[in-house]
Amino acid sequence: MNPALPALHIRRVGIDTWRENVAFLHRSCPVVRAAGFQALAKVSVRANGQSIAAVLNVVDDDCIVGPLELGLSEDAFDRLGVANGHPASIEHAEPPASIAALHRKIAGERLSRADLAAIIRDVAAARYSKIELAALVVATNQFELDRDEVLHLTEAMIAVGQRIDWRREVSGGPVVDKHCIGGIPGNRTSMLVVPIVTAYGMLCPKTSSRAITSPAGTADTMEVLAEVELPMPRLLQIVRETRGCLAWGGTADLSPADDILISVERPLAIDSPGQMVASILSKKIAAGSTHLVLDIPVGPSAKMRSMRDAQRLKRLFEYVGHHLGLHLDVVVTDGRQPIGRGIGPVLEAQDVMQVLSNDPEAPQDLRHKSLHLAGRVIEFDPAVRGGEGWRIARDILDSGRALAQMNAIIDAQGRRGPIPDAAPLTVEVRAPADGVVVGIDNLRLARIARMAGAPQVKDAGVWLAQKLGDTVREGDLLYRLHARHEADFDFARRMSEQESGYRIGRKEDMPHDYTGNGALA
Repeated sequence: MNPALPALHIRRVGIDTWRENVAFLHRSCPVVRAAGFQALAKVSVRANGQSIAAVLNVVDDDCIVGPLELGLSEDAFDRLGVANGHPASIEHAEPPASIAALHRKIAGERLSRADLAAIIRDVAAARYSKIELAALVVATNQFELDRDEVLHLTEAMIAVGQRIDWRREVSGGPVVDKHCIGGIPGNRTSMLVVPIVTAYGMLCPKTSSRAITSPAGTADTMEVLAEVELPMPRLLQIVRETRGCLAWGGTADLSPADDILISVERPLAIDSPGQMVASILSKKIAAGSTHLVLDIPVGPSAKMRSMRDAQRLKRLFEYVGHHLGLHLDVVVTDGRQPIGRGIGPVLEAQDVMQVLSNDPEAPQDLRHKSLHLAGRVIEFDPAVRGGEGWRIARDILDSGRALAQMNAIIDAQGRRGPIPDAAPLTVEVRAPADGVVVGIDNLRLARIARMAGAPQVKDAGVWLAQKLGDTVREGDLLYRLHARHEADFDFARRMSEQESGYRIGRKEDMPHDYTGNGALA
């Protein structure tokens, strides 16, 4: 900086820019004129020996920053780590060292291990703007990563975050986890698998994501019951006490570059196979998992539309997992309809607790799928014969041990109180004719639930009355929409009126391989 220019002082600007550093300067600031700064310029902010890269916004409102102030968004202020009012300097930033590699990927070239490591280091250090991150996400989606690029991307993501080592806790035994690639509304099997397998005695430190394009992620639903934003020391203590957890992975800093990329993937609704594999496996390995059961649902409105696509993704997961030393059991499941009755955090939490309580009204598809997956996890124990895991899981659930274990995990993480009722504004969507439910559109129902406010509004969403194969009469309830705010309610109601997401037909219109119990024949 020019020493003749006046000093600037940090001002914390209460704006959440979600994983992006943003700086604010007043248009009349002498530094703006002298340095020729323009809006969206990449800048370097320095204070007290610390430095961050940021994107510049130029403002005219004195209420945001004054002419001699340097405003920082919440992310930028936290990352710089100095007090409000601290003197600071600002200058044009050098481009990230990896920008040439990004440009080559945009042109469709294959990237090396070194290229991807450099890109991810710059992403984790917040040297990329959201525009550059979007270019990276789109380029790796358009020019699909080959399997070695996916492996190198996963390695790079692991390298820039924390990594947990559980060897002292398990004395050589497996550290297990279960994960679903997503895309199926409801499907809160993790919240049943974790208490079952930890009640069996396995270590299962489950770090989960929040929703990207869905009405709820596991962390969103668990947050109805307990605290999920846990600092690393607390998370470690909980796992040592209870052998498991159901926590949000973002506070654990296990794969910080992935969290930043997700902030761009979410609004773009992009979840390419290569990025998905790197995202999931980097966090599992960083969390210390040695054995993973991976659920890939397949169906016409799932992420994987065909068995061919699911098998291709399965092989990619297995290739990367093998090279990283992860024992992987990939299970392809039926993704033709939502799992459970609820779509949205509160409604899904109600489903989970009904299953754990062995309530006769509990959704049986959620119970059966959870037992199937928990059984596969239990079979990682070398003392358990193949096929015996399901019986062990069922006995743990039926005996009430899984419920007691879930309550122990909830109490350890910080119980939030009883599950609230679903949101009060409702509309009932009813069958237009007599017939059989022959199709349910996962994507449509997920969009309706999101329009109703989920997952940000925890008690919003959709409660399903009918599933595939159910016989209905004209006027029978298909599902009930729940919203808390009038605007959300109107959006969701109009969307459900345009297209309900249900298809009513004849019994012979059912998929030929549908078995009636939610399984693929």
